[in-house]
Amino acid sequence: HLKLRVCVATCNRADYSKLAPIMFGLKAHPDEFDLEVVVLGSHLIDDYGNTFRLIEQDNFDIGSKLHTIVRGEDEAAMVESVGLALVKLPDVLQRLRPDVLVVHGDRFDALALATAAALMNIRILHLEGGEVSGTIDDSIRHAISKLAHYHACCTRIAEQHLIAMCEDHSRILLAGCPSYDKLLLSQHKGDYMDIIRSWLGDKVQEGEYIVALQHPVTTDIQHSIKIYGLMLDALLSFNKFTLILFPNIDAGSKEMVRVMRKKGIEQHPNFRAVKHIPFEQFIQLVSHAGCVIGNSSCGVREAGAFGTPVINLGTRQTGRETGENVLHVRDADSHNKIYHALELQFGKRYPCSKIYGDGNAVPRILKFLHSIDLNEPLQKTFCFPPVKDPISQDIDHILETQSALAIDLGGTNLRVAIICMRGNILKKYSQPNPHTFEDRMSLLLKMCKETMRDAVSLNCRILGVGVSTGGRVNPQEGVVLHSTKLIQEWSSVDLRTPISDALHLPVWVDNDGNCATLAERKFGHGKGVENFVTVITGTGIGGGIIQHNELVHGSTFCAAELGHIVVSLDGPECSCGSHGCIEAFASGTALQKEAKRLHDEDLLKVEGMDMKLSEPITAVHLISAAKMGNSKADTVLNKASTALALGIINILHIVNPTLVILSGVLASFYQAPVQQVISERALVSTQSTRVVASNLEEPALLGAASMVLDYATRRTY
Repeated sequence: HLKLRVCVATCNRADYSKLAPIMFGLKAHPDEFDLEVVVLGSHLIDDYGNTFRLIEQDNFDIGSKLHTIVRGEDEAAMVESVGLALVKLPDVLQRLRPDVLVVHGDRFDALALATAAALMNIRILHLEGGEVSGTIDDSIRHAISKLAHYHACCTRIAEQHLIAMCEDHSRILLAGCPSYDKLLLSQHKGDYMDIIRSWLGDKVQEGEYIVALQHPVTTDIQHSIKIYGLMLDALLSFNKFTLILFPNIDAGSKEMVRVMRKKGIEQHPNFRAVKHIPFEQFIQLVSHAGCVIGNSSCGVREAGAFGTPVINLGTRQTGRETGENVLHVRDADSHNKIYHALELQFGKRYPCSKIYGDGNAVPRILKFLHSIDLNEPLQKTFCFPPVKDPISQDIDHILETQSALAIDLGGTNLRVAIICMRGNILKKYSQPNPHTFEDRMSLLLKMCKETMRDAVSLNCRILGVGVSTGGRVNPQEGVVLHSTKLIQEWSSVDLRTPISDALHLPVWVDNDGNCATLAERKFGHGKGVENFVTVITGTGIGGGIIQHNELVHGSTFCAAELGHIVVSLDGPECSCGSHGCIEAFASGTALQKEAKRLHDEDLLKVEGMDMKLSEPITAVHLISAAKMGNSKADTVLNKASTALALGIINILHIVNPTLVILSGVLASFYQAPVQQVISERALVSTQSTRVVASNLEEPALLGAASMVLDYATRRTY
């Protein structure tokens, strides 16, 4: 097993307190890890206490010291410092060639480290990602999370944030805060009074002093200087021993130090102003303090482990999770408010909170580092949440939005719909079909134009127009040749030209029987069936024949006029003028006629049958009467279904399809009796032909759409 080369980069006293426990852990396992230490940032600046010496005192070999801070303590200086670090880091990283770079937190130096490592293909483990404090640090912290390959975070909510930020769950470790490993150990050391006295003088008692630590908020420097002054005033009037730490290196720190000097804090008998305190000792001071005040994350995080009261000033930490020991003074705009807060918090004790860790972060992190597979691809994968409707040209997107405008001209209604490739009806409009040709055409074009407008808002691209109409149709010319009495003024009508001119789209026209058959071929039971027949049993009877996957139209477009198959030499008169057609026996109109006849003779109504006198008598009444044992009604229906079945047997004997699909309102009623008669009376070879009822809601519209959807991309028709 090769040793993992881990480079830990530390920039200031705060991140060192989190990184040191990990560094000790790595050093304690020399057989598994090679530790390299890089020091940069304010560690190397005298004003901040030359804190790199702490690292040397802890017996770590510092592999590289990089002077990366541009002085000036303003915004520009922070940016230049990032640039300086980016200039110096590549050489160091190239020399050390670590497998993993460990970066902590949300400081600008850390952003430079993460940027350099990410661009140099070095895996990054980021500590404390996913937290929210409420300052520019948030943006930097989240930016580092985006660059980092692995995350060790401190709290459950931080973990949730990282997952929400599309980071890969398997690369996030909920470790807790490494500094807690030390905290919880050193809290019980016996020498704490010596430490307290060495920093605050011999008169101080445990719990009788305040620790103050306030940093500038870089997005509002002036405001944070004002708060600093108010805090110092409140502390002066509160008159307790106070240990105050100098602010960090952010823009604005110079002015804050100036305020402190102006108020004579360094000379004041109650105050001790210091640049740096070693972390162990600082912990002892915090854990036995009467109160911690300021906006350092230490107050929000570490102090909670001891239940030390905290007053958090301003907005620098308001986003963070805290224990109940924290009292926020978000709008710290008066000395009075801060003084009041001190009165409330000083000297209290709170339950210890474990939000930020349980003291076992380091072993977890070492185990996590150990599990990193260096053969895994370096490229990060982000786990984006499912997003609705990506607009890129995916095949699904094309299927979804390429649509047809379908028109159904029936005996009663004129209907227009938008239908997509999958056969979903996205929008449907219906109007009564006008009785005269002019009204009908103008209504049709008006409805089409409205539908086209709606198609845009529905994100549909209309490929063409499909028209299903009653009557005989020449589909090649798009002309209705002539029609039955159901639709008046509907002979030798050119439908294609006016619609195409109005909408600038290709137009397909066919009769309703053929359209219903096309609908079955594309969306229904006929999918993938090479030879089948559809019979529509509605007001009239119609249908269509598919041979070798194509419709049979016939030489004068009169093929599949299935309603006019004759099954009786005399039989009832049909609307076509002949006698004995199956339409005259079995259509909705024929059944309605019979129902009325029975009703007029008072032979329709049965005990318990619900019939309102006012409603028109229809085929439905006939069927329900038969169900309830009306033998006369039963005879009529038997005759109808036998006639229909014989007509279908004739079809079986002519084209011998694999499947017969019954469509229309009466389909489900006719399906069983027709299947029965076929099995009794057809030739043996066709007796097993399946008869099924269609399950399509809108066969005419779907069929009209299918002409467009099938042929708009393949113009052979």
